[in-house]
Amino acid sequence: MAKILIVEDEKEMAIGLKDNFEFDGHNVSIASDGEEGLVLAESETPDLIILDVMLPKKSGFDVCRELRAKGVRIPIIMLTARGQEIDKVLGLELGADDYITKPFSVRELLARVKAVMRRSSEQEETNNSVIKIGPVNVNFGQYKAWDDNGGTVDFSYKEFEILKYFIDHQNQIITRDALLNDVWGYEVYPSSRTVDNFIVKLRKKIEPDPNHPKHILTVYGIGYKYIP
Repeated sequence: MAKILIVEDEKEMAIGLKDNFEFDGHNVSIASDGEEGLVLAESETPDLIILDVMLPKKSGFDVCRELRAKGVRIPIIMLTARGQEIDKVLGLELGADDYITKPFSVRELLARVKAVMRRSSEQEETNNSVIKIGPVNVNFGQYKAWDDNGGTVDFSYKEFEILKYFIDHQNQIITRDALLNDVWGYEVYPSSRTVDNFIVKLRKKIEPDPNHPKHILTVYGIGYKYIP
């Protein structure tokens, strides 16, 4: 049984989701606007948050951004009627773990909840050892990174996840679809260009010369390969 926080301003939708999650054995709380959702997320420390994007007082994007900025790593599934790729990319880049577009089946949402919570549980087992990648030192357990002079290197939540995935699969060829499926957990994902955009950002942070990478190499027509 998990503690789930639903942040949704559509009353019927929120109650319907609550009933289904409780039937599945979970303990559920509901917030009807972004500000209330932010307060409950910090005070109740749920195991997972179902977060609508279009909310009164504070948008789902803002809630997600503020939680991640405070170091709150509760898994988040964003829920919205929007279907444009740019909205999905923004939500994921801000630190959401998955993204589902209305209308959707409850069965699909329940499956995504289980997948996200499973990945979160596996990540909790990550130790706090420091790994050096190029000029950057990374502590995945604390989601912190710094250079050799002690200066902070800013990574988004998803960038940490991608980098950890590369390290776990070092010296292996990794397809874009594998990254999307294993890191984002998507069965239907927006575009493989999402991965490429993240790789460009990562290279700028960990490669001495991003134009001639030594760690994250492109395998043309397939994907990428990480070399320690």
